[in-house]
Amino acid sequence: MIVFLLKRLVAMIPMLLGITVISFAVIHLAPGSPTDMETMMMPKASLEAKARLRALYGLDQPLHIQYWNWLRRLVKFDFGDSFAPDRKKVIDKIAERLPITILINVLSLFMIFLVAIPIGVLSATHQDTFFDKVTTVFVFLGFATPTFWLALLSMILFGVHLQLLPISGIKSMGYEELSGIGKVIDVGRHLVLPLLLSAFGGLAGVSRYMRANMLEVIRMDYIVTARAKGLRESVVIYKHALRNALMPVVTILGLSVPGLIGGSVIFESIFAIPGMGQMFYQSVMSRDYPVVMGGLVIGAVLTLLGNLLADISYALVDPRVRVRHEG
Repeated sequence: MIVFLLKRLVAMIPMLLGITVISFAVIHLAPGSPTDMETMMMPKASLEAKARLRALYGLDQPLHIQYWNWLRRLVKFDFGDSFAPDRKKVIDKIAERLPITILINVLSLFMIFLVAIPIGVLSATHQDTFFDKVTTVFVFLGFATPTFWLALLSMILFGVHLQLLPISGIKSMGYEELSGIGKVIDVGRHLVLPLLLSAFGGLAGVSRYMRANMLEVIRMDYIVTARAKGLRESVVIYKHALRNALMPVVTILGLSVPGLIGGSVIFESIFAIPGMGQMFYQSVMSRDYPVVMGGLVIGAVLTLLGNLLADISYALVDPRVRVRHEG
Protein backbone atom coordinates (compact mmCIF):
# COMPACT_ATOMS: atom_id res chain seq x y z
CA MET A 1 0.00 0.00 0.00
CA ILE A 2 2.85 2.38 0.85
CA VAL A 3 4.52 1.64 -2.51
CA PHE A 4 1.22 2.37 -4.26
CA LEU A 5 0.88 5.73 -2.50
CA LEU A 6 4.47 6.68 -3.35
CA LYS A 7 3.86 5.85 -7.02
CA ARG A 8 0.74 8.00 -7.03
CA LEU A 9 2.56 10.91 -5.41
CA VAL A 10 5.36 10.72 -7.98
CA ALA A 11 2.83 10.51 -10.83
CA MET A 12 1.22 13.73 -9.57
CA ILE A 13 4.34 15.74 -10.45
CA PRO A 14 4.11 15.51 -14.28
CA MET A 15 0.33 15.94 -14.07
CA LEU A 16 0.75 19.13 -12.06
CA LEU A 17 3.41 20.35 -14.48
CA GLY A 18 1.10 19.78 -17.44
CA ILE A 19 -1.71 21.66 -15.69
CA THR A 20 0.55 24.65 -15.08
CA VAL A 21 1.71 24.73 -18.73
CA ILE A 22 -1.84 24.74 -20.07
CA SER A 23 -3.09 27.21 -17.46
CA PHE A 24 -0.18 29.62 -18.05
CA ALA A 25 -0.79 29.61 -21.79
CA VAL A 26 -4.56 30.04 -21.51
CA ILE A 27 -4.53 33.01 -19.12
CA HIS A 28 -1.97 34.84 -21.28
CA LEU A 29 -3.98 34.18 -24.45
CA ALA A 30 -7.17 35.57 -22.90
CA PRO A 31 -8.23 39.06 -24.05
CA GLY A 32 -6.93 41.96 -22.01
CA SER A 33 -3.76 42.39 -19.99
CA PRO A 34 -2.79 43.80 -16.58
CA THR A 35 -1.53 47.01 -18.18
CA ASP A 36 -4.87 47.48 -19.96
CA MET A 37 -6.72 47.04 -16.66
CA GLU A 38 -4.53 49.58 -14.87
CA THR A 39 -4.59 52.24 -17.60
CA MET A 40 -8.27 51.82 -18.53
CA MET A 41 -9.27 54.77 -16.33
CA MET A 42 -6.21 56.80 -17.40
CA PRO A 43 -6.90 57.95 -20.99
CA LYS A 44 -3.75 60.09 -20.97
CA ALA A 45 -1.46 57.15 -20.25
CA SER A 46 1.19 57.07 -23.00
CA LEU A 47 2.48 54.04 -24.85
CA GLU A 48 5.79 54.50 -23.05
CA ALA A 49 4.05 54.23 -19.69
CA LYS A 50 2.30 51.05 -20.78
CA ALA A 51 5.61 49.65 -22.03
CA ARG A 52 7.27 50.41 -18.68
CA LEU A 53 4.44 48.61 -16.90
CA ARG A 54 4.89 45.57 -19.13
CA ALA A 55 8.62 45.57 -18.40
CA LEU A 56 7.92 45.92 -14.67
CA TYR A 57 5.68 42.86 -14.72
CA GLY A 58 8.00 40.92 -17.05
CA LEU A 59 5.32 40.73 -19.76
CA ASP A 60 7.69 42.05 -22.43
CA GLN A 61 9.51 38.71 -22.53
CA PRO A 62 8.53 35.71 -24.69
CA LEU A 63 5.87 33.48 -23.17
CA HIS A 64 8.17 30.49 -22.65
CA ILE A 65 10.68 32.69 -20.81
CA GLN A 66 7.92 34.04 -18.58
CA TYR A 67 6.81 30.49 -17.80
CA TRP A 68 10.36 29.33 -17.07
CA ASN A 69 10.93 32.24 -14.68
CA TRP A 70 7.62 31.52 -12.97
CA LEU A 71 8.44 27.79 -12.71
CA ARG A 72 11.84 28.50 -11.13
CA ARG A 73 10.12 30.56 -8.46
CA LEU A 74 7.47 27.89 -7.96
CA VAL A 75 10.14 25.29 -7.11
CA LYS A 76 11.08 27.57 -4.20
CA PHE A 77 7.37 27.87 -3.25
CA ASP A 78 7.39 31.46 -4.46
CA PHE A 79 4.40 32.46 -6.60
CA GLY A 80 5.79 35.94 -7.17
CA ASP A 81 4.27 39.32 -6.37
CA SER A 82 0.72 40.35 -7.12
CA PHE A 83 0.12 42.89 -9.89
CA ALA A 84 -2.29 44.71 -7.55
CA PRO A 85 -1.19 48.13 -6.23
CA ASP A 86 -0.14 46.62 -2.90
CA ARG A 87 2.41 44.35 -4.70
CA LYS A 88 1.85 41.79 -1.96
CA LYS A 89 3.39 38.32 -2.12
CA VAL A 90 0.97 35.88 -3.72
CA ILE A 91 1.83 33.19 -1.18
CA ASP A 92 0.81 35.58 1.61
CA LYS A 93 -2.52 36.30 -0.07
CA ILE A 94 -3.17 32.58 -0.47
CA ALA A 95 -2.18 31.87 3.14
CA GLU A 96 -4.75 34.44 4.31
CA ARG A 97 -7.63 33.05 2.27
CA LEU A 98 -6.99 29.32 1.82
CA PRO A 99 -7.98 28.17 5.36
CA ILE A 100 -11.56 29.45 5.08
CA THR A 101 -12.03 27.81 1.67
CA ILE A 102 -10.62 24.49 2.90
CA LEU A 103 -12.81 24.69 6.01
CA ILE A 104 -15.98 25.23 3.96
CA ASN A 105 -15.11 22.47 1.46
CA VAL A 106 -14.20 19.93 4.15
CA LEU A 107 -17.38 20.64 6.10
CA SER A 108 -19.39 20.41 2.88
CA LEU A 109 -17.92 17.01 2.02
CA PHE A 110 -18.53 15.78 5.56
CA MET A 111 -22.13 17.01 5.44
CA ILE A 112 -22.72 15.46 2.02
CA PHE A 113 -21.54 11.98 2.98
CA LEU A 114 -23.02 12.11 6.49
CA VAL A 115 -26.50 12.81 5.12
CA ALA A 116 -26.43 11.34 1.61
CA ILE A 117 -25.34 7.80 2.52
CA PRO A 118 -28.19 7.15 4.99
CA ILE A 119 -30.69 8.69 2.58
CA GLY A 120 -29.44 6.46 -0.25
CA VAL A 121 -29.57 3.34 1.91
CA LEU A 122 -33.08 4.07 3.17
CA SER A 123 -34.30 4.86 -0.35
CA ALA A 124 -32.94 1.53 -1.62
CA THR A 125 -34.32 -0.55 1.25
CA HIS A 126 -37.69 1.21 1.00
CA GLN A 127 -37.96 1.32 -2.77
CA ASP A 128 -41.10 2.92 -4.25
CA THR A 129 -42.34 4.07 -0.84
CA PHE A 130 -43.37 7.62 -0.02
CA PHE A 131 -39.90 8.32 1.41
CA ASP A 132 -38.24 7.11 -1.79
CA LYS A 133 -40.48 9.27 -3.96
CA VAL A 134 -39.85 12.36 -1.82
CA THR A 135 -36.08 11.90 -1.97
CA THR A 136 -36.31 11.37 -5.74
CA VAL A 137 -38.03 14.75 -6.10
CA PHE A 138 -35.38 16.26 -3.83
CA VAL A 139 -32.64 14.83 -6.06
CA PHE A 140 -34.09 16.32 -9.22
CA LEU A 141 -34.48 19.68 -7.51
CA GLY A 142 -30.86 19.50 -6.40
CA PHE A 143 -29.64 18.81 -9.90
CA ALA A 144 -31.87 21.39 -11.59
CA THR A 145 -31.63 24.37 -9.24
CA PRO A 146 -28.87 26.88 -10.08
CA THR A 147 -26.71 27.52 -7.02
CA PHE A 148 -26.53 31.31 -7.47
CA TRP A 149 -30.33 31.58 -7.78
CA LEU A 150 -30.90 29.48 -4.68
CA ALA A 151 -28.29 31.57 -2.84
CA LEU A 152 -30.12 34.79 -3.66
CA LEU A 153 -33.47 33.33 -2.55
CA SER A 154 -31.90 32.11 0.71
CA MET A 155 -30.39 35.53 1.36
CA ILE A 156 -33.76 37.22 0.82
CA LEU A 157 -35.67 34.75 2.99
CA PHE A 158 -33.30 34.06 5.91
CA GLY A 159 -31.33 37.29 5.87
CA VAL A 160 -33.78 40.02 4.83
CA HIS A 161 -37.30 38.84 5.72
CA LEU A 162 -36.69 36.51 8.69
CA GLN A 163 -33.38 38.14 9.74
CA LEU A 164 -32.18 34.83 11.16
CA LEU A 165 -28.79 34.55 9.46
CA PRO A 166 -26.17 37.01 8.22
CA ILE A 167 -25.72 37.14 4.46
CA SER A 168 -22.28 38.69 4.04
CA GLY A 169 -18.75 37.95 5.22
CA ILE A 170 -17.72 35.55 7.98
CA LYS A 171 -17.61 37.95 10.93
CA SER A 172 -19.99 40.50 12.40
CA MET A 173 -19.16 44.03 13.47
CA GLY A 174 -17.78 43.93 16.99
CA TYR A 175 -16.43 40.41 16.47
CA GLU A 176 -13.26 41.15 18.44
CA GLU A 177 -15.30 42.07 21.50
CA LEU A 178 -17.05 38.70 21.66
CA SER A 179 -16.02 35.85 23.94
CA GLY A 180 -14.34 32.71 22.56
CA ILE A 181 -17.63 30.81 22.28
CA GLY A 182 -19.32 33.92 20.93
CA LYS A 183 -16.76 34.15 18.13
CA VAL A 184 -17.31 30.50 17.18
CA ILE A 185 -21.09 30.98 17.14
CA ASP A 186 -20.76 34.16 15.09
CA VAL A 187 -18.58 32.50 12.43
CA GLY A 188 -20.88 29.47 12.45
CA ARG A 189 -23.95 31.61 11.77
CA HIS A 190 -22.17 33.24 8.84
CA LEU A 191 -21.24 29.84 7.38
CA VAL A 192 -24.67 28.18 7.63
CA LEU A 193 -26.02 29.39 4.28
CA PRO A 194 -22.76 28.92 2.30
CA LEU A 195 -22.37 25.38 3.69
CA LEU A 196 -25.94 24.35 2.95
CA LEU A 197 -25.76 25.71 -0.58
CA SER A 198 -22.35 24.17 -1.21
CA ALA A 199 -23.58 20.76 -0.06
CA PHE A 200 -27.04 20.85 -1.65
CA GLY A 201 -26.15 19.74 -5.17
CA GLY A 202 -23.60 17.16 -4.03
CA LEU A 203 -26.02 15.80 -1.45
CA ALA A 204 -28.59 15.03 -4.12
CA GLY A 205 -26.08 13.37 -6.44
CA VAL A 206 -24.33 11.18 -3.84
CA SER A 207 -27.62 9.98 -2.35
CA ARG A 208 -28.77 8.89 -5.81
CA TYR A 209 -25.50 7.05 -6.45
CA MET A 210 -25.81 5.36 -3.08
CA ARG A 211 -29.38 4.27 -3.80
CA ALA A 212 -28.45 2.78 -7.17
CA ASN A 213 -25.48 0.89 -5.71
CA MET A 214 -27.51 -0.47 -2.81
CA LEU A 215 -30.29 -1.67 -5.12
CA GLU A 216 -27.71 -3.56 -7.16
CA VAL A 217 -25.97 -5.08 -4.15
CA ILE A 218 -29.06 -6.25 -2.22
CA ARG A 219 -30.15 -8.29 -5.24
CA MET A 220 -26.93 -10.29 -5.34
CA ASP A 221 -26.79 -13.97 -4.40
CA TYR A 222 -24.69 -13.55 -1.27
CA ILE A 223 -27.27 -11.17 0.20
CA VAL A 224 -30.03 -13.71 -0.52
CA THR A 225 -27.89 -16.36 1.17
CA ALA A 226 -27.28 -14.16 4.21
CA ARG A 227 -31.02 -13.63 4.61
CA ALA A 228 -31.65 -17.36 4.15
CA LYS A 229 -29.28 -18.05 7.06
CA GLY A 230 -31.60 -16.06 9.29
CA LEU A 231 -29.42 -13.01 9.83
CA ARG A 232 -31.15 -9.86 11.02
CA GLU A 233 -32.03 -7.42 8.25
CA SER A 234 -29.93 -4.69 9.86
CA VAL A 235 -26.88 -7.01 9.82
CA VAL A 236 -27.49 -7.95 6.19
CA ILE A 237 -27.85 -4.32 5.09
CA TYR A 238 -25.29 -2.48 7.20
CA LYS A 239 -22.61 -5.15 7.53
CA HIS A 240 -22.71 -7.08 4.27
CA ALA A 241 -24.41 -4.87 1.68
CA LEU A 242 -23.31 -1.38 2.72
CA ARG A 243 -19.58 -2.09 2.56
CA ASN A 244 -19.75 -3.24 -1.07
CA ALA A 245 -22.19 -0.50 -2.04
CA LEU A 246 -19.77 2.12 -0.70
CA MET A 247 -16.95 1.16 -3.07
CA PRO A 248 -18.22 3.10 -6.12
CA VAL A 249 -19.37 5.98 -3.90
CA VAL A 250 -15.96 6.66 -2.37
CA THR A 251 -14.62 7.20 -5.88
CA ILE A 252 -16.95 10.19 -6.10
CA LEU A 253 -15.08 11.69 -3.14
CA GLY A 254 -12.14 12.63 -5.36
CA LEU A 255 -14.42 13.79 -8.17
CA SER A 256 -16.35 16.03 -5.76
CA VAL A 257 -13.31 18.15 -4.84
CA PRO A 258 -13.03 20.03 -8.18
CA GLY A 259 -16.73 20.81 -8.14
CA LEU A 260 -16.61 22.15 -4.60
CA ILE A 261 -13.54 24.27 -5.34
CA GLY A 262 -15.20 25.62 -8.47
CA GLY A 263 -18.37 26.28 -6.51
CA SER A 264 -16.33 28.31 -4.02
CA VAL A 265 -15.95 31.00 -6.66
CA ILE A 266 -19.75 31.34 -6.84
CA PHE A 267 -20.84 31.33 -3.22
CA GLU A 268 -17.77 33.17 -1.89
CA SER A 269 -18.47 35.98 -4.36
CA ILE A 270 -22.19 36.03 -3.54
CA PHE A 271 -21.73 35.95 0.24
CA ALA A 272 -18.57 38.14 0.21
CA ILE A 273 -16.53 35.44 1.94
CA PRO A 274 -12.81 36.30 1.88
CA GLY A 275 -11.68 32.94 0.56
CA MET A 276 -9.76 31.57 -2.41
CA GLY A 277 -12.81 31.62 -4.66
CA GLN A 278 -13.46 35.32 -4.21
CA MET A 279 -9.75 36.13 -4.60
CA PHE A 280 -9.53 34.05 -7.77
CA TYR A 281 -12.55 35.79 -9.33
CA GLN A 282 -11.23 39.24 -8.52
CA SER A 283 -7.79 38.33 -9.88
CA VAL A 284 -9.23 37.06 -13.14
CA MET A 285 -11.21 40.27 -13.59
CA SER A 286 -8.09 42.39 -13.00
CA ARG A 287 -5.79 40.06 -15.02
CA ASP A 288 -3.56 39.55 -11.98
CA TYR A 289 -1.61 36.67 -13.55
CA PRO A 290 0.53 35.65 -10.53
CA VAL A 291 -2.50 35.38 -8.25
CA VAL A 292 -4.49 33.52 -10.92
CA MET A 293 -1.67 31.03 -11.40
CA GLY A 294 -1.29 30.64 -7.65
CA GLY A 295 -4.99 29.88 -7.29
CA LEU A 296 -4.91 27.41 -10.19
CA VAL A 297 -1.90 25.57 -8.73
CA ILE A 298 -3.49 25.33 -5.28
CA GLY A 299 -6.75 24.13 -6.84
CA ALA A 300 -4.90 21.55 -8.92
CA VAL A 301 -2.99 20.27 -5.89
CA LEU A 302 -6.19 19.97 -3.84
CA THR A 303 -7.89 18.15 -6.72
CA LEU A 304 -5.03 15.67 -7.10
CA LEU A 305 -4.97 15.11 -3.34
CA GLY A 306 -8.72 14.55 -3.45
CA ASN A 307 -8.25 11.83 -6.07
CA LEU A 308 -5.51 10.29 -3.94
CA LEU A 309 -7.85 10.37 -0.95
CA ALA A 310 -10.47 8.55 -3.05
CA ASP A 311 -7.92 5.82 -3.87
CA ILE A 312 -7.01 5.46 -0.18
CA SER A 313 -10.69 5.29 0.78
CA TYR A 314 -11.30 2.66 -1.89
CA ALA A 315 -8.46 0.56 -0.49
CA LEU A 316 -9.85 0.87 3.04
CA VAL A 317 -13.32 -0.20 1.92
CA ASP A 318 -12.19 -3.05 -0.35
CA PRO A 319 -9.54 -5.36 1.22
CA ARG A 320 -8.78 -6.83 -2.22
CA VAL A 321 -7.24 -3.51 -3.28
CA ARG A 322 -4.91 -3.53 -0.28
CA VAL A 323 -3.84 -7.12 -0.93
CA ARG A 324 -3.19 -6.41 -4.62
CA HIS A 325 -1.00 -3.37 -3.95
CA GLU A 326 0.78 -4.86 -0.95
CA GLY A 327 1.63 -7.91 -3.05
